[in-house]
Amino acid sequence: MKLSEFGFSLPQELIASKPLEFKTETGKLLILRDQCRLLVLHRKTGEIEHKTFTNVVDYFDDKDMFVFNDTRVFPAKLYGNKEKTGAKIEVFLLRELNEEHKLWDVLVEPARKIRIGNKLYFGLDDSMVAEVIDNTTSRGRTLRFLYDGPHDEFKQNLFALGHTPLPYYIKREPEPEDEERYQTIFARNEGAVVAPAAGLHFSRELMKRMEIKGIDARFLTLHIGLGSYRDIDVEDLTKHRMDSEQLEVSEQLAEEVNSARDAGRKICAIGTSVLRAMESTVGMNGHIKPFSGWTNKFIFPPYDFSTADALVTNFHMPYSVMLMLTAAFGGYDQVMDAYQTAVKEKYQFGAYGDAMLIVD
Repeated sequence: MKLSEFGFSLPQELIASKPLEFKTETGKLLILRDQCRLLVLHRKTGEIEHKTFTNVVDYFDDKDMFVFNDTRVFPAKLYGNKEKTGAKIEVFLLRELNEEHKLWDVLVEPARKIRIGNKLYFGLDDSMVAEVIDNTTSRGRTLRFLYDGPHDEFKQNLFALGHTPLPYYIKREPEPEDEERYQTIFARNEGAVVAPAAGLHFSRELMKRMEIKGIDARFLTLHIGLGSYRDIDVEDLTKHRMDSEQLEVSEQLAEEVNSARDAGRKICAIGTSVLRAMESTVGMNGHIKPFSGWTNKFIFPPYDFSTADALVTNFHMPYSVMLMLTAAFGGYDQVMDAYQTAVKEKYQFGAYGDAMLIVD
């Protein structure tokens, strides 16, 4: 398919800048994770239903399985200044390359001012110092942090200076509350700079309802990177290459997912990252395999899925890889029609927005 086939008109006011929240009489802000709207798309008939997210469990039975991504977002945005000139710079941490030497792969802004050999200072007292040792892309750099001390202490101090890496389409600066908002309640394996947004809707109360109904909750880890947001610059989608992301699928998860499928139970992928992760490890027999490594799998229509029966996902931006995967799973025409309905009905788009469930 072509890139241009995934465009649609999305008014800015339909892009959620914050999740649903409620302020108590004492002034405490509560995130209403499971109270967003839910559009249910039935693949076989094209029928659309409008529900609340708590209704998601109504479409599943005892021993069905939800698979979640338990990656944890780290505070990747740093603000500092350049040596001598004091020019303000922004550094976006992508991933740690080497613990011993404290090397990080980063993006910098403004890139034209950041050259090899420059020193960058962070913190009110300039206590964190990094040296630029390589150029990787037009905006990419390799930094070596000049820190004497244990690695755990270094990382704790580095992250204390960081801010939540909100998606580019949220046109505001991160707030302290985003540290909790932009994190799933089950996040435990640190390494992502993009949250698995479908998982943000699950509250402890909803997870308990799942347990009572007998729906199993299982977890894999895919550390989502900025490749999910990178502009696609080719019209022919077969020529696009995804950035690689780190993936962990345990032997126990593979066994449990495969057993559930063989028993005829429904497998629901909670988010496009989970669906892409499982499809990255699937064998010829439709079973997923244990995996520890990297994946750059790019899924767009047409594609024959063999690992999941249902998908929970948010409403994505035009031309995004997440929209393409959603359209591949739900059917291109049906998903794009559902998106037009969502715009007409004023659903909220993006990580802090509403959700869609695709079932047969």
